[in-house]
Amino acid sequence: MVTQVTSGIRVSVETGFEGRFFSKHGPLYVFTYDVTIENQSSETVQLLGRHWFIYDTGEGPSEVEGNGVIGKQPVIAPGEVHTYRSGCHLRASIGAMRGVYNMVRLNSSERFEVNIPTFQFFASPRLN
Repeated sequence: MVTQVTSGIRVSVETGFEGRFFSKHGPLYVFTYDVTIENQSSETVQLLGRHWFIYDTGEGPSEVEGNGVIGKQPVIAPGEVHTYRSGCHLRASIGAMRGVYNMVRLNSSERFEVNIPTFQFFASPRLN
């Protein structure tokens, strides 16, 4: 698990390997990642969007941006935690992701970014 705190928001990520599948373009390695966002600040915040940087050793880097996470824009009060699971597929058995969440402090409407620490993907067979 990797963790990083930015502006009182703690982001922790844990990854998992789901399996290797085959497509007409070759193998795909499917990974999941569990994210925990903990509001350690004194203000209520809302997650508005995310910007991911994905590093796939088989295909090269890519970026993904969008609103919310898994279709939600959660409001997180001080001391509260929001968790979710998502996933990605890579062409190679090794890769990584990092990014930022775009957030707003609800009492002041101040927007800010929260860093998502770099986390790595390893297909289980490669570890043996």
